[in-house]
Amino acid sequence: MLRALRVERGLSQEALALEAGVQRNYVSLIERGVNQPTITIIFKLAAALEMNPSQVVELVEKECLKPSH
Repeated sequence: MLRALRVERGLSQEALALEAGVQRNYVSLIERGVNQPTITIIFKLAAALEMNPSQVVELVEKECLKPSH
């Protein structure tokens, strides 16, 4: 989900990380599902993506509630 939002906004992992004040490899780990971001990181990433944190959480919630086939 983070990758889709990042790509939609035309940002590289490095640009998103710089804007959010986190390491590029951390963005990669989140995108690959290796790490789960803290609420603080969600707020930073949301700001960098020019979104409200609640919008990000809502998108994650929808993704989690999708029925698996």
